[in-house]
Amino acid sequence: MKFLDRLTTILVTATLTSVLWIVFGGTVIELAENRRGDDSLRPAEAAPSPQAADTSEQAGAGDDEVPVPSLDPPEPTAGADPSEARSDPATLRIPVMNVAASELSDTFADRRGENSVRLHEAIDIMAPEGTSVVAAAPGTVAKLHRSKAGGNAIYVRSPDRRRIYYYAHLAEYAEGLREGQRIRAGQRLGTVGSSGNASPQAPHLHFAILETTEDAAWWEPANAINPYPLLVAGREE
Repeated sequence: MKFLDRLTTILVTATLTSVLWIVFGGTVIELAENRRGDDSLRPAEAAPSPQAADTSEQAGAGDDEVPVPSLDPPEPTAGADPSEARSDPATLRIPVMNVAASELSDTFADRRGENSVRLHEAIDIMAPEGTSVVAAAPGTVAKLHRSKAGGNAIYVRSPDRRRIYYYAHLAEYAEGLREGQRIRAGQRLGTVGSSGNASPQAPHLHFAILETTEDAAWWEPANAINPYPLLVAGREE
């Protein structure tokens, strides 16, 4: 009888220990992933605050040519719902309400940071704080991320998982927005703000588009493409 009691005790102890290690290991992995995300937020790191009276510097910031990857969308996967395919570049919505194409500025190749050594690789869409930010294209919310650089930010992954739309410096998220949620083009995501390293005197949306691979995580390095020509294409204003 004592042998059976000891065997039962050993089995129970081993089971509890395994459960604890599984829970602990999952937590460590999640924390490590978030830490790597903090360390690789190239879109957020490339978004230092523009100053309200900074237009003269921006005017000459794009002198250096930056190669832009092909903007042609890939063919949709076999059997995919056409409505879920990645939006055609010419139909991307301007992601800030009441902003016309003629009001956009191409800041993709601007130099930022100390000694102006870092490319912006995004555009800043200026608007009053509280203006609604909407999805430029359909997709799935891959991450709601807060950082010192990007502030309140959103990573939205395209249905084919090959593109990430990055929205940063939000004042707040739309009520009920959550990770894993599927969104449609034009759906409200939050509001323009100056969270992170943005200047309170110049609230704006930092908007970037990243070409990635289907199996890459949201925080892994990706190729930035210029959102400006995609947002103004076909719009004569």
